[in-house]
Amino acid sequence: MQLYNTLSSKERAALIEEAGKERLTLSFYQYHHIKNTSIFRNHLFLAWDELDVLGRIYIANEGINAQLSLPAENFEHFKNHLDSISFLKDVRLNIAVEHDNKAFLKLKVKVRNKIVADGLNDDTFDVTDKGVHVSAEKFNELIEDPDTVLVDMRNHYESEIGYFKNAITPDVDTFRQSLPIIEDDLKEHKENKKLVMYCTGGIRCEKASAYFKHKGFKDVYQLEGGIIEYTRQVKQNDLENKFIGKNFVFDDRRAERISDDIVANCHQCGKPCDTHINCANEACHILFIQCDECAERMNQCCSDACKDVASLPYEEQKALRKGKVINNNIFKKGRSEALIFKKSSK
Repeated sequence: MQLYNTLSSKERAALIEEAGKERLTLSFYQYHHIKNTSIFRNHLFLAWDELDVLGRIYIANEGINAQLSLPAENFEHFKNHLDSISFLKDVRLNIAVEHDNKAFLKLKVKVRNKIVADGLNDDTFDVTDKGVHVSAEKFNELIEDPDTVLVDMRNHYESEIGYFKNAITPDVDTFRQSLPIIEDDLKEHKENKKLVMYCTGGIRCEKASAYFKHKGFKDVYQLEGGIIEYTRQVKQNDLENKFIGKNFVFDDRRAERISDDIVANCHQCGKPCDTHINCANEACHILFIQCDECAERMNQCCSDACKDVASLPYEEQKALRKGKVINNNIFKKGRSEALIFKKSSK
């Protein structure tokens, strides 16, 4: 029984090219108390591998978080399978604004302690006791209310390229860092303000809404489906779009453009730019913003030192990395002294 990938990313990419089929990129999550996570994990892998699903799926006792792609022709079969699972029946699916057949190249279904790392160790905290979900139309109304405090629950590199106007954008690297910071900054408003939150697809602000209710905030809301669903509803219902710039996404596309505004800058020359890349030096691989001119000048590297390493033959680069622990910064940080135009916040 095959319960893991047998193809490399390169082999999978070639098969996708050969098949020539349109693939859909989508995501969903559901907080639910899952008892036997390993059995559930194996069940999903076997069923979804048959449907040519590729993506990154996390399962924990608190629920499931899935980001994936699949052939468009298999969508109904996939939806029927979800509906056969009681707690996933009619779960909201966030269909991507832009699709890329190679957004994912492997099916990874992993059991984790939590689907969203929060650093909490509190048995009295119930993640399912969430705040009020609001539609795009209601969200637009709420954020114009002077009694509303709007908070971006994403990380600094996400909000740097796009955000809702007047949102508080914590300068944090991880979700777990944001919870105590926001609680402390807004503690005077637990009783008298509407706390409204948003994130990419809803999973982080749903947990945050439960957390802040647990901490005594009385009026807590979250944007249902996050920025992805907001964008869909804005287009479908001809609403005013209040999101500025790009929405960062956690696959090979890196971002979806929501408005034409470019609110960030190249981290190397400072010109307007909102294109994230990873440093071409695999020993670094840090995520940062780089314009086309700097990409050509720096050979897609974040610094001269990395450029020198990346110019070496592959075997020499490999030898330099041998025996060293290399942190995977693919979706992290962007904090390097070499990146002189890096902004800590908007």
